[in-house]
Amino acid sequence: MSIRTSLACLSLAASLLGQGTERITLEALAHPTLKQTYVGMPPSQLEWLPDGGLQQSRREADQLTLLRVDPATWDTEPLLGRDRLQAALVGAGASAPDAKAALGRGAFSWNDAHTAFLAPVADHYFVVDAEGRFAKQLADGPLEDPSFSPDGAQVAYLRRNDIYCTEVATGREIRLTSGGSDLVLNGRLDWVYQEEVYGRSRGSRAFWWAPDSRHIAYLSLDETRVPLFTLVDDRTQPQRLLQTRYPKAGDPNPVARLGTVDLQGHTSWTPETHPGQETLITRVSWDPLGRLVAQISDRTQTWLELRRFEKGGSRVLLKEQDGTWQDAEHHGTPLFLKDGGFLWESDRTGHRHIYRYDAEGGLVNAVTRGPWDVRRMHGVDEARGLVFFDASEHSPLATHSYRIRLDGQQLVRLTLSRGSHRVRWNGSFSVFLDTWSSLEQPPRQALFGGDGKLIRMIDENPCPRLKALKLGTIRLQQLKTRDGFPMETLLILPPDFDPSRKYPVYQHIYGGPEAPQVNDAWNRELMWFHFLAQNGILVWVCDNRSASNKGKASAAGIYRHLGTEELADQLDGLQWLGQQGFADLGRICIEGWSYGGFMSAYAMTHSKAYKLGIIGAPVTSFSLYDSIYTERYMGLPSENRAGYQGTDLAAAAKDLSGRALIMHGLADDNVHPQNTVQFIDALQQAGKDFDLRLYPGSDHVSAFGKPWQYWDLMRARWEFLSEHL
Repeated sequence: MSIRTSLACLSLAASLLGQGTERITLEALAHPTLKQTYVGMPPSQLEWLPDGGLQQSRREADQLTLLRVDPATWDTEPLLGRDRLQAALVGAGASAPDAKAALGRGAFSWNDAHTAFLAPVADHYFVVDAEGRFAKQLADGPLEDPSFSPDGAQVAYLRRNDIYCTEVATGREIRLTSGGSDLVLNGRLDWVYQEEVYGRSRGSRAFWWAPDSRHIAYLSLDETRVPLFTLVDDRTQPQRLLQTRYPKAGDPNPVARLGTVDLQGHTSWTPETHPGQETLITRVSWDPLGRLVAQISDRTQTWLELRRFEKGGSRVLLKEQDGTWQDAEHHGTPLFLKDGGFLWESDRTGHRHIYRYDAEGGLVNAVTRGPWDVRRMHGVDEARGLVFFDASEHSPLATHSYRIRLDGQQLVRLTLSRGSHRVRWNGSFSVFLDTWSSLEQPPRQALFGGDGKLIRMIDENPCPRLKALKLGTIRLQQLKTRDGFPMETLLILPPDFDPSRKYPVYQHIYGGPEAPQVNDAWNRELMWFHFLAQNGILVWVCDNRSASNKGKASAAGIYRHLGTEELADQLDGLQWLGQQGFADLGRICIEGWSYGGFMSAYAMTHSKAYKLGIIGAPVTSFSLYDSIYTERYMGLPSENRAGYQGTDLAAAAKDLSGRALIMHGLADDNVHPQNTVQFIDALQQAGKDFDLRLYPGSDHVSAFGKPWQYWDLMRARWEFLSEHL
């Protein structure tokens, strides 16, 4: 097997950073009381206001101050009068300490006009006028996920598993849905729909206001047949049961219905679109004429339809199907135009691009095209005929922002600095805020004009402590696999690197579909990587082709057999690394969490390339993972037995090569500890040595946010490497 190296090799020896003499310590990275901040985020927290101004959040001790910033002059004035707001909350029934604490947290949800906001105070929500002229408690009793209507006159929210609504002016509350129970969720996402379809960023809310502010679309999820999974929290006596309706691959999913309810509580259900066939409702929205639009796919997500519901039925505006899977996240929500047409994102060419459709679903034109991917649509300025979006056109390792004409002409890159950019436009698309970073530049923030020219540098973010460190040298390489696919890789060399020496290797991996780890952006792992480099360990990160985010075409090869192609690509990467002459391929530790935990365990049981493995929260058989994610890539277990058997790491435990450190949170409701238990049971039966670290009360990632557990986790990693690598 021959691996060719491309000419795209970039050495990123830090010109501004890493020229000092100070060394990083593990205590400085992770100890709860000794931890040091080497890199901070830009201090100016800014958001656009509807009138074109900026809202700046400034924290002083335990209080939050909101200012209005004029983007033309950068003059500031108070946006909210804290004393006046606190008095209004107290006058509405909140205690003074609770009101002060709530204003200090600043967890506000604003109406569209930014004239009023919702503030959680103790166990209640209050509606507060932005001028502090009035405040009133929203409703009696607990409520969740409140949302203003577009006109700001109503607030809808969840109470238990039904939708309620309160009129802001009168305080009159009405229950909009009924029948909600432990098994029927009206307007609320269940575990699997939240995790794998709509995402955790929207909370549990599964309802959407219509443009007329008089109707709400909502999902009703019936979980009657969804199996109940139980975790046990042994930290208390008696034990506490943590129970969730969780469908594993092949299990019954929640049955979803889509309805609309008016403000009098009358629900109309949309007609069944595919009688007798199990479907998922993956996105819901309204068009400018107030017509309900939804995306619907089959259970295993091999096709996806965009449907518009009309009187007496529905019509398919478009259908996506390409022989593998359709991920609703890649299509997003249609961006509607004034004439009823819309912009739509699709992977149909193997790369994600924007397409323009007319109001009846006829394709007008491709807006973007090429061997690169759109990553986010910001919006459209119809008066100027321009679409604004983020993409990988300049580099697969970085996100940049662009504009293009609606007819697909005159593509312009607006962000020119090296690195990955997070852009936020004002409402008229005339200026934008940009926060960007690279592997050697912590995040900075500036204001730019619509032509991409700098108007004002806001936060340089110099990070003086970082400059005092003696850091390793970062190299980015593109290398080709056995069949010519260009993989992106990252190598961090120790300070005072000597190419005549042989260095042990720490390989970080995720490896999951379209989830790259090699990005030209600052990330939280970098200081850990530099700590390892300072201690004489090479750090290696290689994105197998399916993880590279270079278009869906690059990921399609894993369809129905996870693990196989990913490992072959990773071994190709190691072969290239060995050919460089300075890596000791007899001393490699592979490390990953979640899908990366699966890949670490898979690599150690399906190859002999690794001396050590740090296996975090691993899926050890995809028959144990949730239905919607797993079946997207694997199909149903009954239809792909060989593919599922290939992911069963307990069956392969007898082939473990090297020593493993396994880590898992005992309250992990995502990748259940059952995965680790079955794997270590098989390891014990096979007489294999391993180390184990368990984290009571921690879910899939919370150990990283619990100071003493995080310290234990990092210390365990380093002790494992120090003793065995």
